[in-house]
Amino acid sequence: MAKRLAAEMVLAGALVSLFLVSATMAIAQLLAGVPAGELRPGPAQQAAAPAPPQLTAADRHRLIQAVAASVKEHYFDKQVAETAASALVAHEKAGDYDAVADGRAFANLLARHLIEASGDDHFTVEYTPGVFPDFSKPPPSEAQERYRAAMIQANCTLGKVEVRPGNVGYLKLNSFPDTAVCQAKAESAMKALNPADAVIFDLRDNRGGYPDMVVFLASYLFDHPEYMFNPRDPVTGQTWTRSPVAGSRLADKPVYILTSSRTYSAAEQFSYDLKMLKRATLVGERTGGANHSGVLHNLDDHFAVGIPEQRPVNPFSGKDWAITGIEPDVKVKAADARPVAEKLATAELRKRAACKRASGTP
Repeated sequence: MAKRLAAEMVLAGALVSLFLVSATMAIAQLLAGVPAGELRPGPAQQAAAPAPPQLTAADRHRLIQAVAASVKEHYFDKQVAETAASALVAHEKAGDYDAVADGRAFANLLARHLIEASGDDHFTVEYTPGVFPDFSKPPPSEAQERYRAAMIQANCTLGKVEVRPGNVGYLKLNSFPDTAVCQAKAESAMKALNPADAVIFDLRDNRGGYPDMVVFLASYLFDHPEYMFNPRDPVTGQTWTRSPVAGSRLADKPVYILTSSRTYSAAEQFSYDLKMLKRATLVGERTGGANHSGVLHNLDDHFAVGIPEQRPVNPFSGKDWAITGIEPDVKVKAADARPVAEKLATAELRKRAACKRASGTP
């Protein structure tokens, strides 16, 4: 499982980066954690892609059997797996799939029925009119090289970094790239924020990426190790921040995260964990609610099922961000989030300064 998950993350990161560069790769959206219902082809694909073939009754039956078998084999709770698999078969016998000939609509309906039957909203069924890679194998070396080249071209998807008037730092993050490729760039960005008295992370256009970068950046914001919950990962040393970070002066600075309905996946992990740890104030819109499944298993060239293979350990709540998204602390339109966060940061800094003066603290 670990090798397969690692392979998916490398492939996902590569496709995410290429999506951010070209803005036309719908498959990148899918692998970045965008819910199946949100997938849309880019403009070039809309013009050139032929209409996908319609599903036949035989196709639907074959896929239902394949999903049911995969769920029973891989889901961490075997009793729930049996219930969920049986529910799909029951829906088929009731004729609930008979009128569904579109691949994406069928995938969405299967996912909904798995979630309803299991009570676990981390199931996904994914569809592409193209051809999925083999998720059981590591990505080819050329895919990793394409990812590295795309990251270099896109400055590791790190946008503007600056310290604004009022000494409020600002960092625009368009994804969470792989630390194996982008750690030096991330270190440089965080170092540039060191002089700031408050920090704003702009995740309004962040579609996701690598959990290791989530943990890496969060490490700068604590003076001791903190557990960063990720429903895909078991609890290991890699899921704890490496705090304190030598030279970082950000551990006690106010943090604000800008969110939108386009904030997905790893960006939601960063937002959720820092919110639940009471380390950041979220400003903007409810996040997209990426349905972060465990491990993808191929069903055929066009369909894959995402199955949680281990019980997530969430120390904060029984519910994370899957499907429903994360509610911001301060709800405003995404376009207004930055000036609102800057005002909040300025007010907080004034409050802290007043408290210091009252206590005689230098």
